[in-house]
Amino acid sequence: MINIDEFTEIMDHIAEELPAEFYKDLNGGILILPDVRVSPHARADDLYILGTYNRSTSMGRFIEIYYGSFEKMFAHASKEMLVDKMREVLYHEFTHHIESLAGERGLEIKDQKQIEEYLRHGLRTHS
Repeated sequence: MINIDEFTEIMDHIAEELPAEFYKDLNGGILILPDVRVSPHARADDLYILGTYNRSTSMGRFIEIYYGSFEKMFAHASKEMLVDKMREVLYHEFTHHIESLAGERGLEIKDQKQIEEYLRHGLRTHS
């Protein structure tokens, strides 16, 4: 697994792939945190939160990416696979941001259905 500095540098490059319009009202930007975040729905040590989209009246809108969770889940992954997953997670969180600005909740509903599926049947993939 790459270190947090290299992770941050790669995430910066991925973030630069996105059009400037996607950053509208994302006043808190993208934060890379060293934390390991276990989902409150986890049955065991098998469900980690890789990123979150946050909005609040006091803190504004921002994305958090959890390096520690990536480290737990992808410690033995190739760098190429890790970068692909980093991109997937960042794009996922930006989708939440764009939907939030538009007053939509489609991805939020899809995420909830995935949690319900996990609770019924357990973890099937690392997505």
